[in-house]
Amino acid sequence: MGDGKDGILKGQRALVTGASSGIGKAIAAALAEAGASVAVNFRAGGDKANAVVDEIRGRGGDAIALQADVGSEYEVHEMFLQMIKHYGSIDILVNNAGVQKDAPFHEMTIEQWNEAISVDLTGQFLCSREAVREFMRRGMVPELSSALGKIICISSVHDTIPWAGHANYAAAKGGVKMFMKTIAQELAPLKIRVNAVSPGAIKTEINKSVWDTSEGLKGLLDLIPYGRIGEVEDVARAVVWLASDDSDYITGDVLYVDGGMMLYPEFRTGG
Repeated sequence: MGDGKDGILKGQRALVTGASSGIGKAIAAALAEAGASVAVNFRAGGDKANAVVDEIRGRGGDAIALQADVGSEYEVHEMFLQMIKHYGSIDILVNNAGVQKDAPFHEMTIEQWNEAISVDLTGQFLCSREAVREFMRRGMVPELSSALGKIICISSVHDTIPWAGHANYAAAKGGVKMFMKTIAQELAPLKIRVNAVSPGAIKTEINKSVWDTSEGLKGLLDLIPYGRIGEVEDVARAVVWLASDDSDYITGDVLYVDGGMMLYPEFRTGG
């Protein structure tokens, strides 16, 4: 990572939810490398979030850690107050926080359903609403960006592909897709751009049990025409591009970072 001072996001301020590990951590690092100051949100595990902040600062970037449960209206409001107090405003929101509470449908509890919906869908609503309110309050800053503000919703290929055993997660991600498109339509006249990045199989600790064995890896690669599992940096680079003016004419779109998983590779040999 360079010092970020002359990056494409120079001077901008970003908030990444769920940024203490995995994809969120990589996004925070990439935004900082591109010149943005980054607020690293976490719900629990402050040590990991502080380590991300230290890593960014150690490479010449600017970052702070902010604790909040994105499913809590009060905590989200307080988090934005802290960020605005520290950085003055916000230019980029990355709605990355997410959980999986897997169960066969007939065994799924209301607690498992509610937690997935609360974090994965309601959290994106609450954070986006706060960001939009601040974009509108602050007004345009042409020297920073052509847009009034940028929101990137991290979703999943399961915003389209059904996923047995994960009804709550798939429902939330499908909701994120239509939520993103609807607010993109509503906010475009204000020059607020809203897009989504939907990863396929990405190599993180949460799914290590799948890709860390030869049998699991083979089964996974059967679903990925491009022949490799994604890295967190693949997602992070897509987010930086969508946050930059290089994508200024793009809003309401879903960018699938999936090695071709959405091409339904099972149909390569017939259908």
